[in-house]
Amino acid sequence: MKVSIIGAGSVRFSLQLIGDIAQTEELSRDVHIYMMDINEKRLHASYILARKYIEELDSPVRITKTLSLDEAIEGADFIINTAYPYDPRFHEDGAKRWDIVTEIGEKHGYYRGIDSQELNMVSTYTYVLASYPDVKLALDIAHKMEKLAPKAYLMQTANPVFEITQIVRRLTNAKIIGFCHGVAGVYEVFERLGLDPKEVDWQVAGVNHGIWLNRFRYKGKNAYPLLDEWIEKESIEWKPRNPWDIQMSPAAIDMYKFYGMLPIGDTVRNGTWKYHWNLETKKKWFGEYGGIDNEVERTKFHQQLRKARENLVKLAEEVQTDPSVKLTERLPQIFAKDRLSGEQHIPFINAIANGKRVRLFLNVENQGAVEGFPNDLVMELPVWVDKNGIQREKIEPDLTDRIKKFYLWPRILRMEWNLEAFISRDIKVLEEILIRDHRTRSYEQVLNVLEEILNLPFNEELREHFRVSEKI
Repeated sequence: MKVSIIGAGSVRFSLQLIGDIAQTEELSRDVHIYMMDINEKRLHASYILARKYIEELDSPVRITKTLSLDEAIEGADFIINTAYPYDPRFHEDGAKRWDIVTEIGEKHGYYRGIDSQELNMVSTYTYVLASYPDVKLALDIAHKMEKLAPKAYLMQTANPVFEITQIVRRLTNAKIIGFCHGVAGVYEVFERLGLDPKEVDWQVAGVNHGIWLNRFRYKGKNAYPLLDEWIEKESIEWKPRNPWDIQMSPAAIDMYKFYGMLPIGDTVRNGTWKYHWNLETKKKWFGEYGGIDNEVERTKFHQQLRKARENLVKLAEEVQTDPSVKLTERLPQIFAKDRLSGEQHIPFINAIANGKRVRLFLNVENQGAVEGFPNDLVMELPVWVDKNGIQREKIEPDLTDRIKKFYLWPRILRMEWNLEAFISRDIKVLEEILIRDHRTRSYEQVLNVLEEILNLPFNEELREHFRVSEKI
């Protein structure tokens, strides 16, 4: 079996997946992993660490590194796209491009940049509204798959998962599935309420970064009264452990009270501007850090990512000169032993390839699972996976009307706007999206911010895509 990881130079994530394969008995005996990236330095470091990790796990998994996308795709059974489009002008720091665009947006009156949009607040997951680089890369992969690996699954992991999975479904024949770990937020709920996860009967459903706890039963009884009791007696004492810890925040509770079901994972980040006007507002709703999507914590996070990448490259160099280094002892949070990462990718592969039936939460076409939405709309749903493919659970109870009318449909429309911009290549679509933004005060403001962003030296391809000259 050939499993290819596109964007394997991301180091941490790809190594966790490789560790999952090596520790999955049914897979480790007969898997050849192709690690692909166009950043040769980071790919080599990741490859060195992966080989050392496999050696420590005493696994027969084979690994090949390649700079060629065609080589990675050809004949593959599963292709994991975790790539963030790379621009060598930023010296391996892809987030820098987003930082520059955000700064220009703020200069023109768009707090956190033009890509921070209502119900889509998650930072760095879109790029100039239409997510052009990310969508283009995914479509390029999908079109190559049609020729080189027509039976393969494309496991879309890089964001924006919602937009990418939907457009690839519409424009190609690739078998794309969207993956996200935000669903793990339910376990934070269980922990805070003191519930044994094995005794909880639960479902979540919605769209990526917009999922809701529709079914919540504990030992056969409705568990929402337990949440209500926690809110009344203990929520006042809640404090975030870190900037990412927002699952039981005042924002989550406020959303629950309005929508009638608890938002899960990144959905808490993706509320309305009510929770995001400014840093002070963010701290009110998300605790002392203000969540991760603000000018302070996001900057720190980017710095941490840069440092982590540098440290892993140095660790790869150390491993080459000193074979006695034990990765599983040095960094067990990355190089786990006797435990899996919790990501859904490898259980999915094992279920399809070996019939190891498993319940997962994936971004797939609705096909009647959630009432009131098109069958071909990509939604995040509870599914069962085995050799026969993917079987969707019926969403019971149904999502509330408020979730559908005030959250899901507006978010779906935003997705459609983004895809219309990408497909039509019409700059007027970007203008119309911004005209509808509450931060916009004039049409001139829209023209000015788009002109400055599109005229950045590294946005030459974006200008060409939207057929714009130096002046809009």
